[in-house]
Amino acid sequence: MPEFTARFATPAEIANWDAHVTANPNGGNILQSEAFAAVKANYGWKPQYLAIEGPAWTSYNLVLEKTFPVLGRLWYLIKGPDAAAVEDVPGMVAAVRGFVRRDMLNVFMLKIEPDIVDSEAARAVLTGAGLVKTFDLQPNDNTAILDISPEENQLLRNLHSRGRNAVRRAIREGVEVVPVEANEANLRTMFELMQGTLAAKSTNQLREYAYYRSFWHEFTSRGQGHLYFVYEDGRPAVGAFVINYGRKATYKDGGSLQNRSQYGDSHLVQWQAIGDMKALGAVEYDFCGAPPAARLKDPTHPHHGLGLFKTSFTKTVTDFVGCYDLALRPLKYKVWMAAGERIFRQLYSRRTGHQFY
Repeated sequence: MPEFTARFATPAEIANWDAHVTANPNGGNILQSEAFAAVKANYGWKPQYLAIEGPAWTSYNLVLEKTFPVLGRLWYLIKGPDAAAVEDVPGMVAAVRGFVRRDMLNVFMLKIEPDIVDSEAARAVLTGAGLVKTFDLQPNDNTAILDISPEENQLLRNLHSRGRNAVRRAIREGVEVVPVEANEANLRTMFELMQGTLAAKSTNQLREYAYYRSFWHEFTSRGQGHLYFVYEDGRPAVGAFVINYGRKATYKDGGSLQNRSQYGDSHLVQWQAIGDMKALGAVEYDFCGAPPAARLKDPTHPHHGLGLFKTSFTKTVTDFVGCYDLALRPLKYKVWMAAGERIFRQLYSRRTGHQFY
């Protein structure tokens, strides 16, 4: 097993954080970005910037930290550690454990969620390192990912026939996708479109508007976020917010009016965004959330409707391993699991009105 060491990133590394993260072995993730760190800093988390050094590469990982009375600090390596392979993860978390102990950082548990494709073998490696499977937190732990590296005609042929036919029909019928400024009026409209879509197609709950406004602002202000509308009868009928981050692009948020006459408009928005993200250097496009592959056709799953739409582009779903915990202070971790997490989540939500994670 490769040996790793861990440390806090230097000020110079933090100043160029996104460049380091997107050079990670697995290409990083938008939830490890400078923009996302700025969002979470206003929602109860303290961003920490961690460098995990191995024999061939250094992995830069955003850590979200919360501190609790008596227990100490919880470290959430969101979408990390970024590893070349699952076999690297035990050594990487061991390095973090050693760093915490050596520098007396009072961290009682690590929560990790590496973008490692789920398999029985991968799960065996993680549990063999003392990691404990827990509930997943991010919508793209199960997701649809499209390879957008082929040239345009081939890429269109690669789509599922449902998506390809919808794109072609929308183009024939003159549907127009408009990149728009992320101003207050457009962001409010985008949020309203999302509310309508989730009410019709999902049992999930949206966060409050202020959270999305902060999220969208942080990414657009860095040139990484892009807002698209399709108009019908003079008003926005479909909206999408897409992020380019290194070699990856992510369809983060979307919404639409439920009674529309333009066929294929929501597909054409994606097709336009895919082309734009490819021009910015992306080679894969993450549709950010779907049912697990085994439940793709299950109408009771909360992401069923969204999954049908997203797999009209990609055909398949990628399942990642999701969240695992590592107890650094076993007794404190037992307290956390028995009642601490539930109590602190309830207190935080009552006090702020926001989601804990």
